[in-house]
Amino acid sequence: MNIIFLGGPGAGKGTQAENASEKLKIPAISTGVILREEAASGSERGIKAKSYMDSGALVPDEIIIDIIKQRVAKPDCAGGFILDGFPRTVPQAEYLEAAGINIDLVIDIDVSDERIIARMGGRRSCPNCGASYHVDYKPSRDKKSCDVCSTELITRDDDRPEVVLKRLKTYHEQTAPLKQFYVSKGKLKTVIGQEEVADTTRLTFEVINNFKQSGN
Repeated sequence: MNIIFLGGPGAGKGTQAENASEKLKIPAISTGVILREEAASGSERGIKAKSYMDSGALVPDEIIIDIIKQRVAKPDCAGGFILDGFPRTVPQAEYLEAAGINIDLVIDIDVSDERIIARMGGRRSCPNCGASYHVDYKPSRDKKSCDVCSTELITRDDDRPEVVLKRLKTYHEQTAPLKQFYVSKGKLKTVIGQEEVADTTRLTFEVINNFKQSGN
């Protein structure tokens, strides 16, 4: 079963992708995580990607596409996979089709811009191991350092308010059209993001279970 999770930055699609990955026993492929790892490695591709991410712009297709091709070809994707953060544009979605990468289900986590701005302002991450937290929804034990490696938590550059606004603008202009693209394919299902993560998870699995029961 191959699934795409859509949603604005900070809508919670990454969390739902991780939950679905654990339950369905298939890998969740986050382009954001892969790109940050690439940036941290100091490679030429990583340095280019970081410059786009830090400014709130989309990373160019040739970088993302190369990463996705390599990742879905690995053995752990043979039984299915989940894409989180890709595709982000209609041309990228068309590339998936052209490459013969079939997508069974697309789930859009729908959250208002106002709630997204509030959520992302509270996100914190560990610069050492990459663990993610939120001051309200998922605080670390002491609320200032990582539970895994004790490194002091930071606010990522792309979570700064001015960058979030730019990311939302980019999302509405370039990524939101994917909804209609997948509606036309009969693959899109919408989940309204709830205040409690567990409630969003419950609704997400209702969509997945209904899809599986339909025999698609």
